[in-house]
Amino acid sequence: MPSPTRNEKPENRNVHAQLSLSGEVTYSIIDNRRAVRRDNFAIQSNTPNPMSSPGKISFNLSKFPEGGLILVIIALGLLLAIFGGSVQLPKFQTTPDGKRERVFETNAAGQKVPAFETVNKFFNARTIVQIAKDTSFFAIMAVGVTPAIVTGGTDLSIGSMYALASVCGALVLSPYGPSGGGIATVLGVLVTVGVGTLLGFLNGAVITAFNVHPFIITLGTMAVYRGIAFVQTGGQSIGGFPAAFRQFVRWEILPDLSLVPLIVMILVTIIGGIFLSQTAVGRKIYAVGGSEIAARNSGIRVGRMKLLAYVISGLATGIAAVLSLGYYGAGSSGDGQGYELNAIAAAVVGGVSLVGGKGTALGAFLGAVILQMISNGMVILNIPQNYSQIVIGVVVIAAVVLDQLNTWAAKRRLLARTSSIKKEVVRSGDTPVSLKPKTT
Repeated sequence: MPSPTRNEKPENRNVHAQLSLSGEVTYSIIDNRRAVRRDNFAIQSNTPNPMSSPGKISFNLSKFPEGGLILVIIALGLLLAIFGGSVQLPKFQTTPDGKRERVFETNAAGQKVPAFETVNKFFNARTIVQIAKDTSFFAIMAVGVTPAIVTGGTDLSIGSMYALASVCGALVLSPYGPSGGGIATVLGVLVTVGVGTLLGFLNGAVITAFNVHPFIITLGTMAVYRGIAFVQTGGQSIGGFPAAFRQFVRWEILPDLSLVPLIVMILVTIIGGIFLSQTAVGRKIYAVGGSEIAARNSGIRVGRMKLLAYVISGLATGIAAVLSLGYYGAGSSGDGQGYELNAIAAAVVGGVSLVGGKGTALGAFLGAVILQMISNGMVILNIPQNYSQIVIGVVVIAAVVLDQLNTWAAKRRLLARTSSIKKEVVRSGDTPVSLKPKTT
């Protein structure tokens, strides 16, 4: 830093420290008459710089927080593979015309009996496929509800929106029957997604218009939406959809592995991640969750950002409802019960802060995978399913507690870092520098 000129008075200079969104601390020394310069300070510590040590490889989880979730998934997989044991499954083979059939073998008595193979309870195609399929539906909803939670709110109605959107789509698709063509399929998809988006818009509009906490509003709409679905169906399931629609959603590349739900889940996660982290609107959503007052004073239209967040939640719910209709072939008012808790729990486990301002779409997706692995793992380990909700609840509480501890530690580190920068600025100058603007 250049020393002050002979005619420059120290009291005319002020130090301004700023923390960027990426966590990099910069300082500016501002002259009351002109800006002198802006530099980046490299805070010296006892830890060597990885760039200065080419032979050392360092991995900073703070720059890729989802890396910890990936490690958890790997650890869970290894534990289930080691302690889950093995199981005998029937052997299948694919015929030349593409059909799967059982494999038979001849025993010692000369009789043909079904053939079995011994596989690991966890690391086998059937279990992996089951986890992937079960995860896809509520993982999409977890990614969709992430913006609403990032703004500091929540959406308890996504399970009911899922049911009502499914019922509306089923009422459109059912009259066409199995012989319905592409027009019926497109119309049913548009209605299902449109209803989900509209319900999310209604949630956001009421929340922003009356300035009521989202917990109260979505708790009420959770009952209203499911009640409407029940009135529409009379508690009955609606099926008989076009065969082309079901075949498309259930298209398989491996036995029992439907490709479409997996592709949609991955696309939703990628698009959600890009939207939140790489667009101006996404950064505004983070700003609203970080400090609503500061965001409003910065010119951000807080109401619009909140409304958009709940519209996204409804849109993702509508997409999940479309996949459900095509995969299961029916819609009813009881669909999606408990999905709101699974989706919010997945987001929280994935690092989305309930107080707002923090979270990623990828984290919500990985959180959904972790919860589904825990649920399937209890079956693999022969633990009664009665304990599954207890275990998942404990995991969610632990995730919230860890998030609070991490927030507290981050604040402590920020205070220590800011204090260190101020001291370094003072030491780097040839003359004392005022750390506070001079009041006249």
